[in-house]
Amino acid sequence: AIGIFLLVAYILFSTARNAEQNQVWVGMSKETAHQLGTPISSLIAWVELLKLQGVDDKTISEIRTDVARLENITERFSKIGSAPKLTPYPIVDAVKESIDYMKTRTTQKVKFYLNDHTGENPVVPINLNLFGWVLENICKNAVDAMSGNGSVTMDIYRNHKKVYIDISDTGKGIPKGKFKDIFQPGFTSKKRGWGLGPSL
Repeated sequence: AIGIFLLVAYILFSTARNAEQNQVWVGMSKETAHQLGTPISSLIAWVELLKLQGVDDKTISEIRTDVARLENITERFSKIGSAPKLTPYPIVDAVKESIDYMKTRTTQKVKFYLNDHTGENPVVPINLNLFGWVLENICKNAVDAMSGNGSVTMDIYRNHKKVYIDISDTGKGIPKGKFKDIFQPGFTSKKRGWGLGPSL
């Protein structure tokens, strides 16, 4: 009876602790989104000023792209802990958009490949913003694992009512001893990083 009592007490304590930790992560993410709002608004104004001063269109376009990306990141952080709104979207197009963005933000020594085995670009209910975040996290981790030299391949398959995205890279891989830990919030093997990518 004492053993059962201690076991129940331990489970309740562990559950409460995990819930508290999750609340901390959600609070941090929403505060981060709030803090990013002001400098992003300023950057938008600075872009307009640069345009008036005759800065070339290509530079303005690249800055606008990155500012829009910052707005997306802010939106992502603000949505952590909330139920995502799903919208039907062609899945191959969604993956291609993320790959195109990564191509311009990584070294040319990293090659990205997309193989659509569905032949129909199926429409899937996703949150495009959060879905892109998932792919970016995986790609960034892949690039780090390859030390900036190698390839990332995404294969898209359809099996009945499900769509599968198989992502592989030429990096060093993850040690088997770490398989159980990589989806735990806060776990990271990097000197810098929150360890939230895979769990998010």
